[in-house]
Amino acid sequence: MSSSRTVICLLRNDLRLHDNELFHWAQRNAEHIVPLYCFDPRHYVGTYNYSLPKTGPFRLRFLLESIRDLRNTLISKGSNLVVRRGKPEEVVADLIRQLGSVSSVAFHEEVTSEELNVEKRVKDVCAQMKVKVHTCWGSTLYHRDDLPFPHMSRLPDVYTQFRKAVESEGRVRPVFSTSEKLNPLPPGLEEGAIPTAEDLQQTEPVIDPRSAFPCSGGEIHALARLKHYFWDTDAVATYKETRNGLIGVDYSTKFSPWLAMGCISPRYIYHQIKQYEKERTANQSTYWVIFELLWRDYFRFVSVKYGNRIFQVKGLQDKSVPWKKDMKLFDAWKEGCTGVPFVDANMRELAATGFMSNRGRQNVASFLTKDLGLDWRMGAEWFESLLIDHDVCSNYGNWLYSAGIGNDPRENRKFNMIKQGLDYDNNGDYVRQWVPELQNIRGGDVHTPWSLSNAALAHAHVTLGDTYPAPIVTAPEWSRHINKKAVGVWGKGSRKKGPSHTPKQHRDRGIDFYFSRSKNL
Repeated sequence: MSSSRTVICLLRNDLRLHDNELFHWAQRNAEHIVPLYCFDPRHYVGTYNYSLPKTGPFRLRFLLESIRDLRNTLISKGSNLVVRRGKPEEVVADLIRQLGSVSSVAFHEEVTSEELNVEKRVKDVCAQMKVKVHTCWGSTLYHRDDLPFPHMSRLPDVYTQFRKAVESEGRVRPVFSTSEKLNPLPPGLEEGAIPTAEDLQQTEPVIDPRSAFPCSGGEIHALARLKHYFWDTDAVATYKETRNGLIGVDYSTKFSPWLAMGCISPRYIYHQIKQYEKERTANQSTYWVIFELLWRDYFRFVSVKYGNRIFQVKGLQDKSVPWKKDMKLFDAWKEGCTGVPFVDANMRELAATGFMSNRGRQNVASFLTKDLGLDWRMGAEWFESLLIDHDVCSNYGNWLYSAGIGNDPRENRKFNMIKQGLDYDNNGDYVRQWVPELQNIRGGDVHTPWSLSNAALAHAHVTLGDTYPAPIVTAPEWSRHINKKAVGVWGKGSRKKGPSHTPKQHRDRGIDFYFSRSKNL
């Protein structure tokens, strides 16, 4: 090995040391390793169609925390994280010129157009400068090369077919080992300052004590979360029963923000599940974590198969739908002022914390596309801007699904906002937490304030159209559930008050969003 050989490891959505093939490969192929993260200015502009902030305040905070954490981890291993502000292809070219010893640039492959364009430009720079490129695949549970399909064009268009095929014919690879020590940076290379939110023209978000995700970015926090959820509390053993929750930290794994930035490896989660099943218990809940990781894989592979069609208004089905682009309706939706409390509570939670439950996401997406008839890309771009756990493939894949132009074997699926609210927030605790102007309406009545008498509204200090909006739309199917609510404004004859949780009768539905034949969810 040449004493001067240097490898640049260009990091993007792989901000971890464990199960990271880049470090594993570089450690064996270079004397000096440059772990590099670039704050690409293209990530801090407007979204493609509606010019919303591409990287909003919550995800940026989580990213900065993850970068700081990775730097600390690398320092503890005898290395460091080199941070630069600029386009990766330009930063890489500058480093190749500056160091004079770079033999290879290595990176994990991504799948969507903006990321692929960066890869092409980096490859072009390396070709011009006679530097080799080494790429890895590390974002999914199942490796792309291990899928039981001869070509990505043969990937099934229905999730269940994909899942059954990979479960019966695929295998999950073991994790890569983590080196105790990493080869150092080349001598004299400046590490570079980690920018602040203000440096990137973004504001520092205010921490909301109601957040269901009060966690920090970074590998160390991701691994601690797994230890807590699996080994310390055994919460994973009841995941299937609690995953449709709305309030609190432990109703679901909350791995998604760390997965999105690559702070935790899906393979590591899988092998920890397998160990947990061996040592503690194996049940539907432990399997369901793997089931959800497979959904994440599926949306990524769908993005490989269909390319930019996942971003196009006609979706995967090339279906023309007369979507509206009413900005007044869109503003009401994104600000949580639709007058439909279950929608508003979820949208306000997102705006205040950067997080929303899976149950909430399905409902607000259905409301935007099916009840308001708005362009699904408005919702997708708002989620892209605000979600801490935004993953381009999962976000756009799920929005296509909700809009009825994606991977859904049954068309015209529509969520009933009132039924969903009563099913999953029966006592209305979640709505009152996020829509405090309705806090004096007790029980399930809080889901339909417009159905209450003037006297009841006056008693609760609610004036529709003044203290809380009248609904911007009502669907005829909602009326069937308005008289089935628990508790009234005065609470007479009320049911026992309890926390918002998944009612027993809904615990074993599977994912009704994906598998129910009912059109009235």
